[in-house]
Amino acid sequence: MEMFDLSLIWAVIIGFGVIMYVLMDGFDLGVGILFPFAPDEESRDVMMNSVAPVWDGNETWLVLGGAGLLGAFPLVYSVFLPALYIGVFLMLAGLIFRGIAFEFRFKSRKNRHWWNRAFCWGSAVAAFAQGAVVGTYIQGFAVEDFVYVGGALDWLTPFTVITGLGLMAGYALLGATWLIMKSEGHIQAWAYRITPPLLVAVLAVFFIISLWTPFVDTSVRDRWFGHLHLIWIFPFLALACAALLWRAVKQRREGQPFIATLGVFVFTYLGLVVSKWPVIVPPNHTIWDAASAPGSQLFLLLGMLFVIPIVLAYTAWTYWVFRGKVKVGEGYH
Repeated sequence: MEMFDLSLIWAVIIGFGVIMYVLMDGFDLGVGILFPFAPDEESRDVMMNSVAPVWDGNETWLVLGGAGLLGAFPLVYSVFLPALYIGVFLMLAGLIFRGIAFEFRFKSRKNRHWWNRAFCWGSAVAAFAQGAVVGTYIQGFAVEDFVYVGGALDWLTPFTVITGLGLMAGYALLGATWLIMKSEGHIQAWAYRITPPLLVAVLAVFFIISLWTPFVDTSVRDRWFGHLHLIWIFPFLALACAALLWRAVKQRREGQPFIATLGVFVFTYLGLVVSKWPVIVPPNHTIWDAASAPGSQLFLLLGMLFVIPIVLAYTAWTYWVFRGKVKVGEGYH
């Protein structure tokens, strides 16, 4: 008998990696989504400079979570990738275009508008693809004997389109509140202006998905309307964070809107986790079904125990070094 449940430990590690990626990379994807709506080119310079020092470090969590998932739960890859090849390709292509735009936009004068589009569309496509993947996880896969048997476009349904658009709105909200914290003057005023409509859009999508999900997955309906009434605390806490965000924007607070938006994401994510737990490959394969051999999990865990503290320390140090406002004419480049 094992002293520790390695599959459970790995589920916590990967769950932590996923939410760290969503929070860290979410706001810079949101800045990219908002790029075309900025007041002027000067504002776009500030927007990009606000995330340029940290965006690549933020994506470390995507690599960490993806590598850990492959090593600890190989069944997830054997089902998810065939089901989501096109969605994952779109996400990676979007991230590549966005990454290239960071470097080339500041070096190009004549063709800067093309790099603006690459930054915007790369961010938007990556965000939509991530949201669609989440929607596909909620609605489930066609799996027989641990093998995906559905089609290449089964992941693209009206429900996943809504979840994709919802995550785009959520990331845009993160980006707007990040700009409130990091900018000043007319750029900050613009960020204050667009935050309430974005919050309304996020809450509207949240409401639609909440009504739709019980019809997509009956196990979620049974769990939420069964005996586990304590899980209702997560949507209430998410709504409380939304109310705090609204008040903070009206009071012209600078740091609180971003923190409150992070809270909306965290509690929504926890609500999703408890809705599906312990299923990791829908419709009914649990983390223990998907787990690799205990020896493999232990070997990887020993390495991860060194990597995670280093990544956390590096992340904290980077944000500390680049703290404060990003001013016009100053920045990373």
